[in-house]
Amino acid sequence: MQKLNGKRRFPDWLRKKLNWQDTKEIKSFLRKLDLHTVCEAARCPNISECFGNNQATFMILGDICTRGCKFCAVKRGSPLPPDENEPQRVAKAVGSLRLKYVVVTSVTRDDLPDYGADHFYRTIKHIRNLNQAKVEVLTPDFQGSLTSIKRVIEARPDVFNHNLETVPRLYSLLRPDASYMRSLNILRVVKELDDSVCTKSGLMLGLGECEDELIQVMRDLRGVGCDILTLGQYLQPSFSHCSVVEYLKPQEFDRYRKIAEEMGFSFVASGPYIRSSYMAEEAYLCALS
Repeated sequence: MQKLNGKRRFPDWLRKKLNWQDTKEIKSFLRKLDLHTVCEAARCPNISECFGNNQATFMILGDICTRGCKFCAVKRGSPLPPDENEPQRVAKAVGSLRLKYVVVTSVTRDDLPDYGADHFYRTIKHIRNLNQAKVEVLTPDFQGSLTSIKRVIEARPDVFNHNLETVPRLYSLLRPDASYMRSLNILRVVKELDDSVCTKSGLMLGLGECEDELIQVMRDLRGVGCDILTLGQYLQPSFSHCSVVEYLKPQEFDRYRKIAEEMGFSFVASGPYIRSSYMAEEAYLCALS
């Protein structure tokens, strides 16, 4: 692993050219529909590639999060009430972009009685009513509410994604309002409610985790029946966010992928620029095969 030396320079394998020209058309389209994407809010390094291919991960329930995870670029504050027409607009965008596979995520809404679960339900239903697209949801933890998890599952998403993000030891530092066991339990509950739903989770590497800790998290995920795993390099969004501890080489990501595959994950995406919803349709199709 390449340790940082204080200069904060990317290693060669992380130098990626962004073509912002490729993002203008879809950004304009999304603004007209007053829709948000996590691609923009989280400053995803794959944004020009995905937007250039008319792909985006829709972020519902506004663009302001009630939590403040130390690694996340999404704005924190007091969000507005949910926009009741947002699910219909997401479905309209899916149709206009002719998407066959859709990823829907959200900010965390600890201020809402159901933590935003019904908004997920309605968004999935509207997409299904207008389109034949497969739907993957990437949810917050809903404070562990069984009622909220059930509500989302009632809409029958094809993939239920909930990211553990990091190893248990780093939760108090990086995401103090979350709980490792709560997040792990969400994935277990989803499988108990509907075993046909494909479950997925992801972690960021380079935050100071040890190899033994990472491998134990993989074991924990397999223990609750998680099907798909994504592993990517953490990149510091700004100087006010948690610093990168180390940059993993592509060979190390390959080694972790092989370890995870040997554990029985249906599909593993592991690489410096892998993100939870990057190439999501391909991951889902490979997991089914």
